[in-house]
Amino acid sequence: MIGELTAPPAPAPPPGRGRWRKWWLAGFAVVVLVAGGAAVGRRLEEGDTPSPAVTVASSAPAAAGPQVESLTKPPRKPAETTPPASLLQLPGAVPSHGTGTFTYATERGPVRGAKGQLRRFRVAVEKGSNEDAGTFAEQVAAILGDDRSWIGGGQLRLQMVAGSDAADFTVYLATRDTAGRMCLAGGTNIRVGGRPYTSCRTTGKAIINLDRWRRSAPTYVDAKVPLSTYRKYVINHEVGHELGHHHQNCPRAGGPAPVMVQQTLTLRGCRPYAWPRLDGKLLTGPAL
Repeated sequence: MIGELTAPPAPAPPPGRGRWRKWWLAGFAVVVLVAGGAAVGRRLEEGDTPSPAVTVASSAPAAAGPQVESLTKPPRKPAETTPPASLLQLPGAVPSHGTGTFTYATERGPVRGAKGQLRRFRVAVEKGSNEDAGTFAEQVAAILGDDRSWIGGGQLRLQMVAGSDAADFTVYLATRDTAGRMCLAGGTNIRVGGRPYTSCRTTGKAIINLDRWRRSAPTYVDAKVPLSTYRKYVINHEVGHELGHHHQNCPRAGGPAPVMVQQTLTLRGCRPYAWPRLDGKLLTGPAL
C-alpha cells in the first residue's frame, strides 16, 4: 500500500540568522536617516530653505501700507534741489523746445501757512526739457512754503498736491518755445528780440521759462546775484500774479525791489530782491 506523499520538512534556519537580519535592517535605516539629515543641514548652511507648504490665500484684503515702487522702474537720480550759492548761471546748452507735453510731480506736501484761504497747486515739467519734475517740485514747494513768501502774512495758505489731484493752479517749467506758445494763448507775449524770453502767468498757470530757470537774467547776473536767488524771485513773481498782484515800481532808489517789479527786465533803480516780504512786512511799490 502506497502511503500519501508529504513534502519533507523545511530545514530550520541556523541559530541566530533571523536576529542578525533584523539588526542589519534597523542599522541600515539609521544610516539613511543620518545621511538625509546631514544633506538637509548642508543645504541650510548654503542658504537654501525647505520648500514651504502650499497655502490658500485669504480672500480678505491686505492691510493698507506703504506702496513699494516697482523694481522695473529705475529710481530717480538724486539731484541738487538748488544750485550752489556762488553759481550765477548753469553751464551748457538749454533745450529750446520739448514735446509740448508735461510730466506732473506726484509728491504731496503739507499745508503751509497759519491761516487764511487755502489754495492748492500742482507742479509740472515739460518732457524733453532735461529737467526732473520731482526736483523742480521740491524747489517750488520750498520757495512758496517760506515765511518770506506769500503765506507769511497770515491771510493765505498753500499746499502742493499731486498731478492727479484737483488744484487751483499749476506751476509749469517749459522750454522757451513752449512757454512762448502757452503765454501767447493766454494773452501775454513774452518775446524779446523775437525770442520767447520772460516767464508769465495765464489763468490758473504760472509758466516758468526754462531759459530763465537755467540762465537767470542780466539784471541778476550783472549784480552777481546767484541763480538760486533768481529762481526764488521768478516763482514768487509769477505765482504773485496768480494770487492777484500786479506789476509795481521801485519805491526807493537803491533799496530792495518789490517782488512784483519786473526784475527780469529792469530793476527800476532798485537792487534785486526775491521775496514778497521783508522784515516781516509785505514789500510793495507804486503801481504801474
